[in-house]
Amino acid sequence: MRHTATALGLLAALLSTAPQTAIAQQSQAAATNVAPSRERPAPIARSDEDVARDWGLRPEEWTRYRELMQGPLGLSSPNLDPLTALGIEARSDEERRRFAELQVQIEARRVEKLLAYQRAYDAAWQRLAPGMQRVNLPGAGAAAPGMAQAGARTAVFVKDACTSCDETVQRLQAEGANFDIYVVGSRGDDARIREWARRTRIDPAKVRNGHITLNHDAGRWLSLGVQGDLPAVVRQVGGQWQRQR
Repeated sequence: MRHTATALGLLAALLSTAPQTAIAQQSQAAATNVAPSRERPAPIARSDEDVARDWGLRPEEWTRYRELMQGPLGLSSPNLDPLTALGIEARSDEERRRFAELQVQIEARRVEKLLAYQRAYDAAWQRLAPGMQRVNLPGAGAAAPGMAQAGARTAVFVKDACTSCDETVQRLQAEGANFDIYVVGSRGDDARIREWARRTRIDPAKVRNGHITLNHDAGRWLSLGVQGDLPAVVRQVGGQWQRQR
């Protein structure tokens, strides 16, 4: 009987401690398997008032913009910015003038920042890679002059996937003109410009000797304020850029 009681006591002790032991082992295993988390910080939500303030709008104007984008205007032009949308749907000449002036102010600040960065980029390039050409075509060598050095030259603003742009450049090249090409929308990608130049049959020899230069637009087209679509052939006359064709 004593042996039976002892056995039963040991069994009870094992049963009472087993769950605790299992829990401890599971906790230890879980702690071992937990890796440091690298969670991205959650984006900071901004109120409508904050966003409206960025555009120079009053809260009620922002509300009207949101309502407009829920209607036909938003369906036909889903990426329309607030000032353009409100200007198109202005209810008076005074409203239209207000939104136009706000848009000019914001665009002027944006272009100013972009050009300031472009100047810093140009300076960094001259400092860190003065002997390297920014966009190299096969067989091209020497560095091409920038826009500031080409004030008396013709500047041609083009974009990719534009047949008339390609034809304009090919015609100028055939005429033997010296000109600087600025590719709008190149996103700073040299490979994109090289591929465009290859398709357009730009002569590498003309790039090598500086008769033709290849450049990223980097906001220059907007900063000139020249009207019309691309392509645009412009020259600086009396300190002002004027469209030639």
